[in-house]
Amino acid sequence: MPRAKIILATLFVILCWAYSPIGIHIALQAYAPDNLALLRFLIASGFMAGVAWIKGISRPRLRDLPLFAVLGLFAVTLHHIALNYGQRGVSAGAASVLAQSTPLFSALLASTLFRERLGAWQWGCVLGGLLGAGVVAVGDRGLGELDGHGLLILLAAASWSLYFALQKRYSQHYDGLTLVCFTLWSGTALLLVYLPGLPAELAQASVSVNLAVLVLGIFPSALAYLAWAYVLTHSQVSRAAIALYLIPPVAMLMAWVILAQRPSVMVIVGTVIVLASVGALTVKVR
Repeated sequence: MPRAKIILATLFVILCWAYSPIGIHIALQAYAPDNLALLRFLIASGFMAGVAWIKGISRPRLRDLPLFAVLGLFAVTLHHIALNYGQRGVSAGAASVLAQSTPLFSALLASTLFRERLGAWQWGCVLGGLLGAGVVAVGDRGLGELDGHGLLILLAAASWSLYFALQKRYSQHYDGLTLVCFTLWSGTALLLVYLPGLPAELAQASVSVNLAVLVLGIFPSALAYLAWAYVLTHSQVSRAAIALYLIPPVAMLMAWVILAQRPSVMVIVGTVIVLASVGALTVKVR
C-alpha cells in the first residue's frame, strides 16, 4: 500500500507540473504575465496558509528572513515572471522542455559560483542539453522567427536551479513544509508591486480563464509540492527524479489535446536530446 501511494503521488506531481504551461497559456489570454504571477501565488499563498494552520510550521529566525526573501525571489518572483513572459512566444510543450533544463544550469552554477569541478562528461552533457534546447526553440518557432522568449524560459530554469542550490546549502534548520511556505510567501510579497493592475484584469477575465488560474494556484503551485515532498520522504531521490523526465512528454500530449498545439519533429528531437543530456548528467553526478 505505501508503494501504491508513492506511485499515485508521483503521477499526481507529473500531471500537475505538466499542466502548468497549459494553464499559463490559457491564462495569458486575459492577464499580463506579471499580474498572472501575482494572482497565481496569491491563491497558492492562501491555500498554503490553510495547510500551515492545520499542520503547524516552525517560526523562522529573524536572521533567516533575508534568506527566505532571496529564495522567494528566485523560486517564485523571477522564475514565474520570466516563465510567463517567455510563454507568450513559446508553445506549452516546448516551454515544458526548456524549463526541464534546470539540472544543466545547476551544473553550471556548481562550477562557476560554488567552485565545484566538472569533468569532461559533465561538460559534454551540459553542452548537449543546451544544443537540444536550441533545437527545441528552432523547431517550435522556426529559424526566421526566433526571438528572446525561449531565452526567458531558460532564465526561469536558471533561476530555479539557483533556488535549489541556495536551499540545499543554507536551509538545513527548517522542515520541508516550513521552507516551502515561507519561500512562497516571500516571493508572493515581492510580486505585490503588480497589485494595482490586477483588479481590472480580474474583473474582465472569463470564467474559464479564472478557473485555469485557480487550478494553477492550487495544484502546480501548492499541492504538487506537498506531494513531491511525500515522494522524496518515502523513496530514493535519484529514483524519484527520473519520473520528472516524463513531464515534457505529458505536457506535449496535454497541449495537443487541450490547446491543439502539435509538436514538430524538431521539437521532439530536441526534447530527446535535452532529456537524455539531463538524465546522463544526473546519473553521472550521483
